[in-house]
Amino acid sequence: MNLFLNQLINGLHVGSIYALIALGYTMVYGIVKLINFAHGDILMIGAYTAVVTLVSLNWSAPAALLAAILACVLFGVLIERVAYKPLRKSPRISSLITAIGVSMLLQNTALLIFGAQSRPFPTVLHVAPLRFLGLQVSFITVLTVLVSAALMIILQVFVKASKAGKAMRAASEDYNTAQLMGINVNTTITLTFAIGCALAGIGAYLYVMAYPAVSPTMGSLPGLKAFIAAVLGGIGVIPGAMLGGFVMGIAESLTKAYISTTMSDAVVYGILILVLLVKPTGLIGSLSREKV
Repeated sequence: MNLFLNQLINGLHVGSIYALIALGYTMVYGIVKLINFAHGDILMIGAYTAVVTLVSLNWSAPAALLAAILACVLFGVLIERVAYKPLRKSPRISSLITAIGVSMLLQNTALLIFGAQSRPFPTVLHVAPLRFLGLQVSFITVLTVLVSAALMIILQVFVKASKAGKAMRAASEDYNTAQLMGINVNTTITLTFAIGCALAGIGAYLYVMAYPAVSPTMGSLPGLKAFIAAVLGGIGVIPGAMLGGFVMGIAESLTKAYISTTMSDAVVYGILILVLLVKPTGLIGSLSREKV
């Protein structure tokens, strides 16, 4: 039972990071129907910003976190303006190919600047593990789960209650009608990218706290799994991204513990296929009907 509970907690930890990244995917897709495959590399940018500010510039941990968030937001907005905005009226395949190209550009630029060798991330929290019910849980795990859940709740309230959130929902429902109603869709899309990238920056910091190594390709696998989490929960639905992230993390952790460490990805992808066969819109996604 202790093994099961430990793996469950580990799954929630990993799933929380997937969920933070998945929120960026699902928010962008909800408005512009774009799968931003460069989003995982925003995680890498945040991680490199954090390690450079901590190690090379000797900044404090909170200042490094703020720098990572700002760097992710800056790159996200810049990518949206330069690479995606000119292609909004183009076929979706053009935007998809561009997203893959941007991802490769960011990875190779980081490789050119920092080299292929991974950089260690310093320890920023010296807190003893928490103990309860005979279990030992690291403070970073508890912090990651709580921060992810809090950010999801704040984001959900923001989207439902704020004026900018209502503009996001309007643009998600009907892009052209939202423009006719006086909503500045360009600003709304930029804000969406900024929020999603800010969450990726926080996720990057939490990720390298738990797995202290930074490399140019570190965002590829978490980004891919976060995209799968968004699809699994119901892409375009904020709670779906969180649910999908937790399901992904728990399934991956339990598979490594009880089946095989080499089979974890296969089991996760198998769960995605089974869910989409039964419910193509994801676990809590809803089928949208378009009148013609």
